[in-house]
Amino acid sequence: MLFQQIESTITSSKATITNERKQILQALIDYIQSKVTENKNVNLNFICTHNSRRSHLSQVWAQAAAHYYKIKNVYCYSGGTEATALFPMAAKTLELAGFEINTLSEGKNPVYSIKYAENEPPIIGFSKTFDNPFNPQSEFATIMTCSQADAGCPFIPGAEKRIPVKYDDPKSFDNTPQQAEKYQERSNQIATEMLFVFSQIK
Repeated sequence: MLFQQIESTITSSKATITNERKQILQALIDYIQSKVTENKNVNLNFICTHNSRRSHLSQVWAQAAAHYYKIKNVYCYSGGTEATALFPMAAKTLELAGFEINTLSEGKNPVYSIKYAENEPPIIGFSKTFDNPFNPQSEFATIMTCSQADAGCPFIPGAEKRIPVKYDDPKSFDNTPQQAEKYQERSNQIATEMLFVFSQIK
């Protein structure tokens, strides 16, 4: 079971998915379905430029969505074309959604434990390049969550499939009064879309 507050976040979200977005998500649905049908692990590596916002939100919500729909053997990762840090507002937004977040190490690139259910292992969140040894090296799909990473990263070694599912960057609202609202809006959009993806798996 997901933590109760995460379930509440899911049921109270007003985010909707257009038919155009559903078409974009279909390639991800097809990849996951093919792995599930073959009884193989589903390894998903979400990529954005700095591995600081969108890729982490996508990784965490995809893992939670897989658990919510009881799709087994799903392992979600994230990376960037460069490593920076998991942006504090992204972590805070997940915390407000009901995820339990603990800081495992401080510094320029802190490491976080992100839990979505009592009896599931935590997601380890920190900024890393897409080819970091922490991430899968073969038999995975790369999901490009931003235009810059998609353009600046023409080849991902070991990836079986490359799937663009791009999101607007909430970073553009940093240091503005709308910051918290826009991060929550993006998180809700990603949550809604990842839940839709896993709801389609048979």
